Amino acid sequence: MADTATLQFTVDDYKSSEKPTWCPGCGDFGVLNALYHAMREKNYNPKDVVLVSGIGCSSRLPFFVATYGFHGVHGRAMPIATGVKVARPDLHVLVLGGDGDAFAIGGGHFMHAARRNLNVTYVIMDNQTYGLTKGQASPTAQRGYVHKAAPKGTLEEPVNPLLLAMACGASFVARGFSGQPKDLAQLILAGIEHQGLAIIDTYSPCPTFNKVNTFKTYREEVAPLPPDHDPTNFEAALKIAASPMPRYLGVIYRREGPSYEQLLEQRKTGTEADLPQLLDSLFDRFS
Repeated sequence: MADTATLQFTVDDYKSSEKPTWCPGCGDFGVLNALYHAMREKNYNPKDVVLVSGIGCSSRLPFFVATYGFHGVHGRAMPIATGVKVARPDLHVLVLGGDGDAFAIGGGHFMHAARRNLNVTYVIMDNQTYGLTKGQASPTAQRGYVHKAAPKGTLEEPVNPLLLAMACGASFVARGFSGQPKDLAQLILAGIEHQGLAIIDTYSPCPTFNKVNTFKTYREEVAPLPPDHDPTNFEAALKIAASPMPRYLGVIYRREGPSYEQLLEQRKTGTEADLPQLLDSLFDRFS
C-alpha cells in the first residue's frame, strides 16, 4: 500500500459521485472549481479535510466534494466548524455558505468567529439574494433591490462584509469573484495557509433570481488591488473595503497573530498521564 505522504492527488480525487444541482450558470460552479484546485495545490488527502456548511444553495457544496462534510442548519456553520477544529486541530476545516447564512441568521456567529480567530477558511458565496427561498433580498443587497417580497425595492442599506469582518477583528479578509476561478483558487489557497480565520467574500451571481448583479455587471465593476496596496495597513485596508467602485479583488487585509487553537494549546497544563489522578481528586471532592 502506498505511503499517504507520497500520494499525489488530482482534481478528480476531490470530486464526489454527486453531481452539482445548481441552476445552469450559477456562480457557485466557479467556487467549487476553485476549491478543487486549491485542495489539489495543497495536495490534501480528502480524508483530512472537513467542509462545513449551513443552509442555502451554496451550502449544498459539501455534497459535491469527496471529503468529510457537515451540512448543518441555517446560520450555524461556524459553531459546528469551531467544534470540529477544536476537537481535531489536525484536520483542515473549510466553511462554505451564502451571504444570508453568514450575515443574517448567522451574523452573531460571524462576529464571534472573527474575533476568536479560529484557524479555518470561510468562503462566502455572495449573490445578494436568497436563491433557495425564491429570491428575497439578502443583507448584502443594495437599497432599492426589487424582489417578490419588496416589489417597490428593499429599504435597508446593505451590509459591507469586508468592513464588518475587519471591525469584528478578522485577521484575513479578502474578496473574490467566481467568474475568475483561477484567481479565486489562489485566494482560497492564501486563506488556507493563513494562521487564523480567513474570510473570503466571493461574488457568486444568481442567474435565476438576481438580474442586477450579473457576471457581466461584475466583470465591468471589479478590478485588481492597486499594486501599492499594503494588506497589513489597517487604515489603507479600510479605505479599499469601503470603496464603492471599483470593487477591488484580492487580499484586502491580513495580520499575523496567534490562532484560537494556538492560544488553547498554550493554556493546557499537565499531560494525559495526570488524568486518572485528576479524576480521583474530583470524585473524592464531590462524593
